[in-house]
Amino acid sequence: MGLIKKICCVGAGFVGGPTMAVFADKCPQLNIEIVDINKERINDWNQNDLTKLPIFEPGLKEIIQRVRGKNLHFSCDIEPAIKNADMVFISVNTPIKQKGVGAGETSDLRWVEACARKISEVATGHTIVVEKSTLPVRTAKTIKDILNASNPKVDRFENKKSFSVLSNPEFLAEGTAIINLERPDRVLIGGDDDYAIESLKKIYLNWVPPERIICSNLWSSELSKLTANAFLAQRISSINSITALCEVTGADIKEVGKAVGSDSRIGEKFISPGPGFGGSCFKKDILNLVYLCRYFGLSEVAEFWNSIVKINSWQKKRIYSLIVDKLYGNLFEKNIAILGFAFKSNTNDTRESPAIDICKDLIKEGAHLNIHDYKVSKQAISKELDLDLDPFTNVLSRESTSKSWSFFDDVYQATKEVDAIIIITEWEDYKKIDWELIVHNLRKPSWIFDTRVLLEPSYFKNMDVNFWQLGLGF
Repeated sequence: MGLIKKICCVGAGFVGGPTMAVFADKCPQLNIEIVDINKERINDWNQNDLTKLPIFEPGLKEIIQRVRGKNLHFSCDIEPAIKNADMVFISVNTPIKQKGVGAGETSDLRWVEACARKISEVATGHTIVVEKSTLPVRTAKTIKDILNASNPKVDRFENKKSFSVLSNPEFLAEGTAIINLERPDRVLIGGDDDYAIESLKKIYLNWVPPERIICSNLWSSELSKLTANAFLAQRISSINSITALCEVTGADIKEVGKAVGSDSRIGEKFISPGPGFGGSCFKKDILNLVYLCRYFGLSEVAEFWNSIVKINSWQKKRIYSLIVDKLYGNLFEKNIAILGFAFKSNTNDTRESPAIDICKDLIKEGAHLNIHDYKVSKQAISKELDLDLDPFTNVLSRESTSKSWSFFDDVYQATKEVDAIIIITEWEDYKKIDWELIVHNLRKPSWIFDTRVLLEPSYFKNMDVNFWQLGLGF
């Protein structure tokens, strides 16, 4: 066992790609290979046009340009990459389980288990295995059991095969992932093997100050990740719950948020109101926490955290219902422009985006949607919207929804002759468009619904349009 020279990362998604890109950029002495069974995704990572990488993150394409083909490689050659690696990162998808025990709450670990079995099968010598995916507490034990139960106890060179397992959760916010990786608030390494912990710590010390590297046991590391995301989601649901109170009392959520956020004990981060939190982690991690609490008989704790998810769903339904009410209770054959489909700005990630549920509900009401987003593709939207209930047969139908929405690259075309505009993603560029021209081209009477508190309401006072903003009282 010596210095770490070769790293394999299994999973070329939103975590694996940017994380390993920064590793390669900060550690030119390392040779890193990112592998994935998805050939299309790997081809996208390897294409010449860096503006078409599968993931959009500010600063990512510049790093890829510097390191790809040098000490960072993307391929589908999973077995050789694992076999040659001193350290293997597991960065595969862990969605919410859809059926069976724990369905709707705990994570589906089929890909983690498959990854561990493949590592167990083909790794040689001593291999450090690092959990990078967000996982339920004590998943490391499952990985350990699989690795240690490998049939051949020696590799093909008759060297003893052994493994160490570490937890190294990511604390990335999409849209600022590169900043989070290059200047992290903290790096958490959990494990019970001092050699393995020190090996990973040495990699981070190439750019992270030692005081920002926290070492713990495996279970503390896994639980810390779930808890951190639960706390952040709690703040979002808290401020969103107050938006409804502002609207009926005459208060302004911007003023309330500023007053509350000015308290140094609270701070201003994650108290921006909106249509609900999205992304791959918040809902999943809270539900994992809920499942864990129920498993150990902590029902009151489980209900507390589950209420955060309930408020998030309620906020989306509340906004949808309000829109229907403002449009005279009827959306049949009305055209509505949806500005933004990503779950937040500066990303092309649509997973758990509030736009999905809001759009589906509007389509069920009979509306036709003109959807615009600066980074999300038509294909990505189609994957989220084109399976829905047929209104007459109550059967899933792809054709019924595909005819109920259109995609526009041009925001002015998307908003032309529509009955309403709904801002769902807080893209800064939506502030800069010519709103006078857009209002002029709306079908009257018309509405603008600002669910992100992005625009200045006074700007629209003298325009021929009705304006509603989240959290703005009468």
